[in-house]
Amino acid sequence: MAYASIQTRVEQRKKYERNLDIKRENYEFKVKMASKDISRNVNVFFMSINGKADIMKHIITEQILEKYKEHLEAEEKSQATVNKYICDLKKLMAYAGGQEITKKLMLAFKEDLRVNKNYKLSSINSFLIAANRLFDYLEWYELRVKIYRIQKEVFASADKDISKEEYKKLVRAALKKGKKRLAMIIQTLCSMGIRISELSSITAESVLKGTVEIYCKGKQRTVLVPKKLQKLLLQYINENNIESGIVFRTSNGNAVDRSNIWREMKALSEDTGIGKEKIFPHNFRHLFAKTFYKIEKDIAKLADILGHSSMETTRIYIMTTYKEHQKQLDMMGLVVY
Repeated sequence: MAYASIQTRVEQRKKYERNLDIKRENYEFKVKMASKDISRNVNVFFMSINGKADIMKHIITEQILEKYKEHLEAEEKSQATVNKYICDLKKLMAYAGGQEITKKLMLAFKEDLRVNKNYKLSSINSFLIAANRLFDYLEWYELRVKIYRIQKEVFASADKDISKEEYKKLVRAALKKGKKRLAMIIQTLCSMGIRISELSSITAESVLKGTVEIYCKGKQRTVLVPKKLQKLLLQYINENNIESGIVFRTSNGNAVDRSNIWREMKALSEDTGIGKEKIFPHNFRHLFAKTFYKIEKDIAKLADILGHSSMETTRIYIMTTYKEHQKQLDMMGLVVY
């Protein structure tokens, strides 16, 4: 009887604790919802320059973009990512023209990008993702729109596919024009497979050491400097009296601006006859990936070298063109008659 009594009390205690848990969860849920309501109400108002509170009806303003920019920076997004989001959002802001953002307007914006502006679906998705993330920040959840579903490409674009011969031609053209810094930048990007944003990691100290520590997108990796490139870079460093710090710098000692590099690269099109659509910094990273993969077909190792979190990204880098794939099919010799 005593044992049964103890069991009953244990069951009663468990039931009591379960009821407490339920009440606690209900309370926490109500607090959370109340907090969201307060946050939402705060987002409905913002202080204008003269200090008066104005009602904000889902209108994207410069003040909102500035606050959102600060939020992205606080989340430790790279400067390139922050600039891309703000640039994409300004397109939506311009399209709205001061109007209130509605779901109907968002759907019209999505259609306008595809039909009238003739953007690629991948580019449209970039704009929509930027908008959706801003809406999440502002808790304008009802304005979110679906992105386009894009089937994975099987072939790389032949228009943008740059060959090793074309790459060498660009380097020679830069040297011929007396632009040794540009020639060295192109060779560094291509032979190391780094991003243009990682170029500032190339320092006199790292070149001498033969390894470069790169921190990008929240990850750190070590990249080797090829021996031949190391020799050329050390020669360049001595010629330009660089004692320490960033190798590719302006006369003021600042890192070279990527937009200037882009412009100088594009100018080589006229000297080489190579299409401008093929000449851009990231394309040399793709050439590195394809060349490496042809020698050592280890996609996991390549992903580590490139600093990719996903091998799906690396797969895009090593895609063959339509002509290359056609050549492979013909070599299989599976057609009898």
